[in-house]
Amino acid sequence: MNSKEFSTGLADLRAVRDELKPLERELAQLQAKVGKLRERRAEKIRELGGFAKATSDRIATAAGLGVIDIVSLVPSLAPQGASETPAEPPATESATLDQLAAQAPAEPIKEPAAVPEPDKVPAESAGAIARLRAATADGAFDLEVLGERGQAEAAPAPAAAGPGEAERVLPSIPAGAEGDRWFHAERDLASKRPNFKQAARGMAFLDTSTGVLVWQGGTVRLDLGRASVAEILTAAYAQAPATVERIYITAGDPWHQGAERHEFLKDAVAAWLNGPLPEGWTVESSRGRDRQAGHLVHPRNPVGRWQRGDQHTEIRSVGEWFDPEGADPATVRAAFVELWKALRPHFEDVVLMGSPSQTGRDLWSRTIPTKAGAKWADGFPVMSQEIRGLLHATAGQGRTELIAPPRVPERVPGWYEVDRTFAYAKHTWASGVGVPRRITAATFVAMTEKEQTNALFAPSHWQVRVTIPKDWNHVGLLPAPAPGERAWHYPYEGGRTFTTWAGGAEVNLALRNPIAPWRIEILDGLLWESGDPLKSWSTKLRDAWQALRATAEVHGDEQQKQACRLASRAVRSILLYGIGTFAQRPRITTGSLELGSGGAVPDLPDGARLTGITDTHVTWERNQGFARDQYAHPEWAAGVWSAARAALLSVSTSSKDPQTGKPLKAGALHLPAGSILAFRTDAIYTSAPVDWEYGGEPGDYLLKGRMPWEQTTPRTDEEFYYLQGLGRQAYESEGM
Repeated sequence: MNSKEFSTGLADLRAVRDELKPLERELAQLQAKVGKLRERRAEKIRELGGFAKATSDRIATAAGLGVIDIVSLVPSLAPQGASETPAEPPATESATLDQLAAQAPAEPIKEPAAVPEPDKVPAESAGAIARLRAATADGAFDLEVLGERGQAEAAPAPAAAGPGEAERVLPSIPAGAEGDRWFHAERDLASKRPNFKQAARGMAFLDTSTGVLVWQGGTVRLDLGRASVAEILTAAYAQAPATVERIYITAGDPWHQGAERHEFLKDAVAAWLNGPLPEGWTVESSRGRDRQAGHLVHPRNPVGRWQRGDQHTEIRSVGEWFDPEGADPATVRAAFVELWKALRPHFEDVVLMGSPSQTGRDLWSRTIPTKAGAKWADGFPVMSQEIRGLLHATAGQGRTELIAPPRVPERVPGWYEVDRTFAYAKHTWASGVGVPRRITAATFVAMTEKEQTNALFAPSHWQVRVTIPKDWNHVGLLPAPAPGERAWHYPYEGGRTFTTWAGGAEVNLALRNPIAPWRIEILDGLLWESGDPLKSWSTKLRDAWQALRATAEVHGDEQQKQACRLASRAVRSILLYGIGTFAQRPRITTGSLELGSGGAVPDLPDGARLTGITDTHVTWERNQGFARDQYAHPEWAAGVWSAARAALLSVSTSSKDPQTGKPLKAGALHLPAGSILAFRTDAIYTSAPVDWEYGGEPGDYLLKGRMPWEQTTPRTDEEFYYLQGLGRQAYESEGM
């Protein structure tokens, strides 16, 4: 570039600036207008929510929002029936837990292999409570009821929501007898071992970019045209037998065709699923025991279901199971074969179902004890709808957080990714079973020191008011509700106070972290009996996972090596998503309707909301609340998620200190303050070099990406994923 070209470029840049400025002003005005309209809408929703006969689905349809959006504004309309709670519970209904201030040095929480029984709680933990109960200095342990010692100290209010956003208020358990009525099991509903075997369904694997189709009987190359639903069904069943009932797309993502014509990717998927069908084919209306009729509109991994007479078929994405990483359909099919072979020694009735979540829950159900006299042989009871709804609203999943400037520098000295492999298996050895006890603040204060310690280490879920130490300079420890549907963030500002729900593992971590104890006030809680309903299932999956990884390391055939590696990731998905199915979200059904004459939009079913529109169809979805599901155990999912989030911060590894013989610690809190750049479920991204030894056990940290040179800190998800890919490529190239 010469001087003349540079001057011309500056002139062009100024022209862009002049064109952009008025548009930015117009955008700001529109955003302000939108914010005001959202506030008016929220006010109207709250007003209508006070009507005795109001329902969340009717208001959602009128507002053009989802049911969860309505519930966030009017908690009394939640499926669990939780009443709206004041932002600050009464001072007489909390108990303060300021631990470890008297301990020096601070010790990270010791994660027991299983939840300790009353006489097996670590002595140092019980001693800590005993020593600190009497402390009176600022930040010391104090179990007096606040109402007996005056008002709590004032603390900074949480940060305000953005324009047009409302802070989410988490539901509480109603006081007194009304709340006590929540604590029961659903009548005639328990998790029991099934007395039937799942039907195996023929599978085929199709790369829509190349047209290669592989099934047990052979391999062909199809002419798919534009790979519409009609073209895939016509071409596939001209070659494959009708016994193939499930077609996995391994590459090509045909449902993203024409995505540029739609505002949202999900709309493009819906348009593809609802495209014209070959003669004789219709959208599936029923299918055996699972009765999973109709399509699942998902932006990346949709499920389409169709039928032709008695013939049924699904088109699904193999991405539900694993990232195929460019593997051809034959290798992907080999991965499913290896997966079945690895599971067969541990699960006699193993059948690979459509998704890893369905497979995981089915395999778990076949580990339920049946021996007469065995505990829970009559089945694991399902909690009341109110408790399940409370857990749905207050128990988040994996931690996803991007920490951008100014919290961290604009440029950092390096990029490192460490991931806890097969992590959830480490947190399934102890889970809450049966109907929980309610532990109010007054109940907690009345407990002995030993009972309090046991309660915090047992499977539990607590409503707490949290105050962060004034000099705190590291990442946040506890999740708090953020504006938006099911959104969570992690407050970190020193001196800040907020109210939230958290599992016992996270409460313990906040109280006994390796830096400084956080101030915790118990407001309410759920306490379960400790059991091991997931232990056998997760142990079997762990053994299959380890066997596949070992085979992948030594196999001489490159295709089989890759197949075993993909199969091991499928086992991880079975565990990960299998645990997710226990959470039992409210059931969302979807459907489509053809446009009327002149493009008129047809009437939607009661309680449904419009989610997309094409030239020929509209799509809708409806929240049908919580079904009577015998396998609904959100307490198990919540416990695993809480323990995994805590372990992301501090956890014992399988490596030992050569001098003391004690397990070494790992996690974000064992890295320098200001070095954490992001969290993604079980992975930490940091600018500091990580030297944690990987022992190959579930939950150990594995280095997956490394760039030990200066980087620009990512500010957006797009920039984050770009660096993630570069870091993995750079690390893989080191081993070549």
